[in-house]
Amino acid sequence: MTFQNSPRHVLPAALIILGAAILSFALPFSGAQESSTPASKRNARPEQPAPPTVNQTVGNEVRYSYEFTQPQFFIHHLVVEHDGNGNGKITFEKLGEDGSVVEPIELSAPALARITGLWQALSFLDSDTNYQSSKQFPHLGTMRLRMEQGTRNRTAEFNWTHNESAAALVNEYRHIADQAILVFDISVARENQPLNAPKLMEQLESLLKRGGLSDAQQLVPLLNEISTDEHVPLIARNHAKRLLKQILK
Repeated sequence: MTFQNSPRHVLPAALIILGAAILSFALPFSGAQESSTPASKRNARPEQPAPPTVNQTVGNEVRYSYEFTQPQFFIHHLVVEHDGNGNGKITFEKLGEDGSVVEPIELSAPALARITGLWQALSFLDSDTNYQSSKQFPHLGTMRLRMEQGTRNRTAEFNWTHNESAAALVNEYRHIADQAILVFDISVARENQPLNAPKLMEQLESLLKRGGLSDAQQLVPLLNEISTDEHVPLIARNHAKRLLKQILK
């Protein structure tokens, strides 16, 4: 986790749990391994990392982003950025706090499939569709969708839309943002403000009930940790156990 001009302490990397795609690389030979290798094989060429697959290569070439701005909202500015493999970061700013917070994110496979499907439904780079509805609602905030692939790029800005795919895509990014920011707040509470944990468990349950999370399964490791963390109040630990049952049932 990276802070930009933020007074907060750096949080343990182990608490960052947004992740789904894992790349595997061949391990280089160690000195101990070489000493036990037969003489006839000691000069053998070491294994090389497997080349990226076509999907990985294409995924690294494309970039997606969602940006939201409303100066009067508590989260008054946020940006979600990721590549075609679901690896990226979220940057957000809270009202009344200096600087911004930057957190790495990894979209789960189901979330990434939904999002890429919606980008494809929009034919975003090949389209010049104006997603802004005839009515303006600037008090709800400004949204920007951006896609880059090679030398091609396009940004679309609107504050309200009747385009079903664009609206669904915005909702997916809101779920990603809400989940990532909640995980960040829970991490801060566990480290510095444990008495806030019960309230945050209530917020998590509210998001879970209304389908406001990107992928609740990603929260299972965190909830397991909270359920046994004696630094947080017992009520929060018990709540975490109940939420685990809801997610895993």
